[in-house]
Amino acid sequence: MTANIIDGKATAAQVRQKVAEDVAEMVAAGKPNPGLATVLVGEDPASQVYVRSKIRACEQAGIESFGHKLPATASQGEVEGLVKELNADPRVNGILVQLPLPDGLDEERVLQAINLEKDVDGFHPVNIGRLAQKGRESLFVPCTPSGIMYLLGTTGIKLEGAEAVVLGRSNIVGMPVALLLVKSNATVTICHSRTKDLPGTVRQADVLVAAVGRAEMVRGDWVKPGAVVIDVGINRVEDPTIEKGYRLVGDVCYDEVKEVAGAITPVPGGVGPMTIAMLLANTVRAAKHQQGE
Repeated sequence: MTANIIDGKATAAQVRQKVAEDVAEMVAAGKPNPGLATVLVGEDPASQVYVRSKIRACEQAGIESFGHKLPATASQGEVEGLVKELNADPRVNGILVQLPLPDGLDEERVLQAINLEKDVDGFHPVNIGRLAQKGRESLFVPCTPSGIMYLLGTTGIKLEGAEAVVLGRSNIVGMPVALLLVKSNATVTICHSRTKDLPGTVRQADVLVAAVGRAEMVRGDWVKPGAVVIDVGINRVEDPTIEKGYRLVGDVCYDEVKEVAGAITPVPGGVGPMTIAMLLANTVRAAKHQQGE
């Protein structure tokens, strides 16, 4: 069998369309456009690309964007000071500090400085902590894990009672998505480099989330027939047959796994587009929350 392709690009477009409609309704009701502030510290090329794409997405949705750049030499006090200024700015409903920060800066302290009601990236320790507590809800969920859960919802799979395996335990994806799957009443196993019999553990999954950062690590014989596979990885591999000299692949060997899985996200065009879509949705939620809705 060949897996159904989970089209993250099309699903993200639907989310962004809904965001644009919500913004238009807010403006028609006489309320200000939601505002998102981005903070970029240093000159990391990938971070610059990500921030530009977020600003462009805001403009398309009618969300005001406020871009702030600091040099890599910025002090801890300067970064935290900027965050506190944005906390106090009523035009700014959401604050996104682009990670990773340059060496020498305390990421945890910067994230803690963000007003909880403006933490649209969902990385404030309180928001993350609430994910781990039964009966408590975070104001905001990190965007990539939130997008993964949204995509899973489009597949029709019943998460309650399902065996879910998360490959990778990063603070940005692996751990938050594992907590979200637990909240959905799945039975969750988190795998990593120290896991014994990694292929055998992964093979138990009804739902597999691969977020380990290793190109095409998950092979076809690792996957349970009919499983839903969410590939979070974005890895460059050399390919001299392509003009740019490389191609993007996920953490899953797509050509093999799509012949075994029931559904799978492609790379690119799977999880990636959902991250920005959920950021926009979080920003609108933040604006409504701050306006008392």
